[in-house]
Amino acid sequence: MYSEEKMQRLRQEWEAEEKIAHIHGWDFSHIHGRYTEEDDLPWDYEQTVRGYLRDDMKLLDYDTGGGEFLLSLGHPYENTAATEGYAPNYELCREKLLPLGIDLKECSDPSELPFGDGSFDIYINRHGDMDPEEAFRVLKSGGLFITEQVGSLNDRDLVETVLPGTPIPFGENDLKTQRDLFEKAGFDIERAEETFRPIDFYDVGAFVWFAHIIEWEFPGFSVEKCFDRLLYMQRDVELIGKIEGTIHRFLLVARKP
Repeated sequence: MYSEEKMQRLRQEWEAEEKIAHIHGWDFSHIHGRYTEEDDLPWDYEQTVRGYLRDDMKLLDYDTGGGEFLLSLGHPYENTAATEGYAPNYELCREKLLPLGIDLKECSDPSELPFGDGSFDIYINRHGDMDPEEAFRVLKSGGLFITEQVGSLNDRDLVETVLPGTPIPFGENDLKTQRDLFEKAGFDIERAEETFRPIDFYDVGAFVWFAHIIEWEFPGFSVEKCFDRLLYMQRDVELIGKIEGTIHRFLLVARKP
């Protein structure tokens, strides 16, 4: 397909991306302009949250990452709480959120939230683990749980390209299953939507970086292991200008009676 010289050059480029693959908060700026996703979802998560949020409400953001989205809401700090379980991100949040007066807790288990019963008016969760019964416990009567989730079939076509036969992680993370679980926990469902949309990479190096960051979807991925399959991706870039994949997302808004 390619000369030895070109394959060696491509291998070096991709291995360089592999070596620097890391993340600070939830920052994908390293590949900005080199890939696109989530630019055509049928809902706007931020506007969904803002549509319910009032300044006097107690707000919890679970799995806040680096606190980027939470801070963008501009909610009064004294009415804001957040959790983060990934140690590097938690340290980042300690530096950014605690000095503002935000109630930050270290937590990696959505079934063991370090807050009392009926503590919050709104509990938001974007792409984090969730437990309907625990969400019900920490919400006040009339409180809302708002989540945008990465569905279990996310990036499956890309996974099958480089790691065929890889088991599906989080197999129950689809709208129907989760809606049923939230209803069983006692919630009334106010909004429920699901979509499959494109994700495109414009160079293989960007995909390599991405696959290392999203390691739970691409377990065991490496340039060495997947080099031949990455060459097929390179062919797509040269023929059609991009590598095409599919994301899986769903939105759920549930109210505690």
